[in-house]
Amino acid sequence: MTLVRPTDPIPVDELGRTHFIGLGGAGMSGIARVLLQSGVEVSGSDARDSDTLRELEEMGARAHVGHAAENLGAAETVVVSSAVRENNPELAEARRRGLRVLPRAAALGALLLGREGIAIAGTHGKTTTTSMVTVVLQHLGVDPGYVIGGKLVTTGLGADAGIGGPIAVEADESDGSFLMLSPKIAVVTNVEADHLDNYSGIEEIHANFASFVDRVERTLIVGIDDEGARRVARTARERGKKVLTYGETADADYRITRIRPRGFTTEFTLATADGGEIEGSVAVPGRHNVLNAAAAVAVADELGHDLEVAVEGIADFGGAARRFEAKGAAGGVGVYDSYAHHPTELEADLRATRGALESFAEQAREAGEEQPEGRIIAVFQPHLYSRTRIFADEFGAALTLADEVVVLGIYAAREDPEPGVTAELITSRVGHDRVHHTPDRADAVRLAADLARPGDIVLTMGAGDITELGPLIVDRLAEVADVEEMAESLGRGGRGRD
Repeated sequence: MTLVRPTDPIPVDELGRTHFIGLGGAGMSGIARVLLQSGVEVSGSDARDSDTLRELEEMGARAHVGHAAENLGAAETVVVSSAVRENNPELAEARRRGLRVLPRAAALGALLLGREGIAIAGTHGKTTTTSMVTVVLQHLGVDPGYVIGGKLVTTGLGADAGIGGPIAVEADESDGSFLMLSPKIAVVTNVEADHLDNYSGIEEIHANFASFVDRVERTLIVGIDDEGARRVARTARERGKKVLTYGETADADYRITRIRPRGFTTEFTLATADGGEIEGSVAVPGRHNVLNAAAAVAVADELGHDLEVAVEGIADFGGAARRFEAKGAAGGVGVYDSYAHHPTELEADLRATRGALESFAEQAREAGEEQPEGRIIAVFQPHLYSRTRIFADEFGAALTLADEVVVLGIYAAREDPEPGVTAELITSRVGHDRVHHTPDRADAVRLAADLARPGDIVLTMGAGDITELGPLIVDRLAEVADVEEMAESLGRGGRGRD
């Protein structure tokens, strides 16, 4: 995959009938949903059937399973993701007919035209922060539009048109497509080296973020604790943009002064400009999620809403799919799923999990109960051969934070295999010997469940299909617990594991 060439969006009412190649994808389906709600005739196709296709059909879309030239019908505009290759029969037919072909981001950009567009950019935290912005605005009585790369727990949806007013979307830097958005307000959470299959290095990444700054019409809100984002803030100020900052840094406009884990909830204190303090909490663990919450509060404040009520709204956030999402529990073991696929993300989620476990143990001690501190069993699926090769050392260091590590084979996604690049590049760099490597999904499920004991947390991590393993691990844990209970009732004891 390479960087896409920016295309200026056109108004929604000029799109005509719009066909999506890859309609079932998280980003594509969200845009399609909002277009349908806006009265646009939508069709599309995907390689496999899904609940998402069926939901869009119920809204009026014409959905096809499999790709074929005739699927285009009377389409006037065709939307493609950067993963669609030129030899796709529908794209080839669109080119032959001379139809308007838009990158996914240009279609997303169309949704911002004429509205109070809010774009969330950054290497990490886009989905969570966009979700938090949405939930806070809902708490404030606004019915915002949103397009998120995962489903909101509170609504069960990944996108909605809302009723006029603000619309919050993710701005994807991975392929440069965020340069097709022109938001009124933008957030930059952080800027790190990633997607180096597209970018030559960090300097090119910063150059693209500088171009993104030029597209922000009013205010840029920046996570000032991150040096890469701080650099973007400097660029924005040099170019005459209004810049607001958030973080724990002393000079932040929205400054977090205290962070306190309370199990899987994180309490925090936000300093106000007049020297006061506002207490808040967010129902997900980790410092990084408090910073995401601060960004959401800053957006609401910039839109003219009451700051204290905005902080209250953060407590309504129930999470987003694949962002430390609870998958179930059995045998005293909790299973969670994380989209973390970059070393910084793994480290943040593992440290957050450790903080939650320490908090649970402290609460037990305060209650006079004897409870050993739980352990973390990380089940990680590397994503992309290039990312595995480039960040092998950093992945190993991050996974060292887990007590037990299970590593699956590399999820290739859009890449072809690279000679010599395997998951063992990561397992060999973990700083302890409690590491297990298996390319077999069923074996990974068995390993994770059999390693766990009451009080532990199993965390599946990665951007590939590892998300499917969480419920299977819960089922295995339940089977093991049933066997142990039966063994105890028969007086045999033992763990009952095969």
